[in-house]
Amino acid sequence: MTTNPNSRISALSVMFAATCTIAAPGYAARPLETVTAIAFDTAPTLDGVADDAVWNAAVPAKLHFKKGANFGEKGRTDGTIRAARVGDELFLLLEYEDPTHSERRSPYVKQADGSWKKLKDPDDTGGDNNRYYEDKAALIWPIDNSIPDFEADGCFAACHDDEPPKPYGNKYTENDGERGDMWHIKSVRTGPVGQVDDQWLDHTRFDPETAKNAGRKTDAKTGGGYTDIALVDGIPEFMAGDGKAANKGGAYWVMADDKAPFDDSRFEPGDEVASIMIAPFEGDRGDIALGLAWSDGVWTMEMRRKLVTGSETDVQFADLSAAYPFGVSVFDNAQVRHAFMQKPLALVFEE
Repeated sequence: MTTNPNSRISALSVMFAATCTIAAPGYAARPLETVTAIAFDTAPTLDGVADDAVWNAAVPAKLHFKKGANFGEKGRTDGTIRAARVGDELFLLLEYEDPTHSERRSPYVKQADGSWKKLKDPDDTGGDNNRYYEDKAALIWPIDNSIPDFEADGCFAACHDDEPPKPYGNKYTENDGERGDMWHIKSVRTGPVGQVDDQWLDHTRFDPETAKNAGRKTDAKTGGGYTDIALVDGIPEFMAGDGKAANKGGAYWVMADDKAPFDDSRFEPGDEVASIMIAPFEGDRGDIALGLAWSDGVWTMEMRRKLVTGSETDVQFADLSAAYPFGVSVFDNAQVRHAFMQKPLALVFEE
């Protein structure tokens, strides 16, 4: 991945936040802190290095997260978000502190006897990996102001953490017709191909047979995406073309267009290899571009999306005089136990 040579930890710690507030149309008149998308002529380069002129001009809003797995004893971390509009596109810059770069997402490890085993969190009772995973972030936007409790509750309007059998509950909206657009940044599965995983939410309840993901769904795609690499006759089916172990200069993912048949003779006990193969999403699911990098304890994530996509499963930024509430969460080497904000923000556009 591209690395950012400029440490931004101290900057994030002391950066002044925008303090203006606004009540979002269609919601209860309760003020939200805003982040303003400035109008700018030149788009930033999506490389995870926030040195573009547009980001120097945009005013950051502070983010305070809490209760996230692996973020220290208190589960807290801080960050900022900035926004800009260039033509018919929205750009966002999310930066937050994370002391560890986590990319060992359930790799295969060669054992002393020559067999291969996938690293697993021994405490994971199902969909709750907090040891061998990836860093992630997520943004949720109500679609067409359809989630009435969102301004007051933020992402809690869709989080239900007390529902067995899942240790961290399910995600769904309360009522039919309430929908959310979820931008899921996955540093291993989608970051290397320069995309956010575009997903959405509805009111579907969990069912172990018909709705294992409850209300969380993915936007439509016509190709691409990520898939697990299986063990075939005891060895991983594919490896990267360079044949390097992930823990010896290789990567914890295999690009689909660079896959090669697995050559077991290249590896020795203790070597780790990827268990995931990735390719760019084609279609609606891949319409948010991404550039990201981790450096000196800070994640820098730059996003780009058309203001109006026309998709029923996307938030549409068609009215530049409106305010658009959204929530942000960040994950430190955690599958679901993210750090969250107490209140959402509202995106507004510079006139």
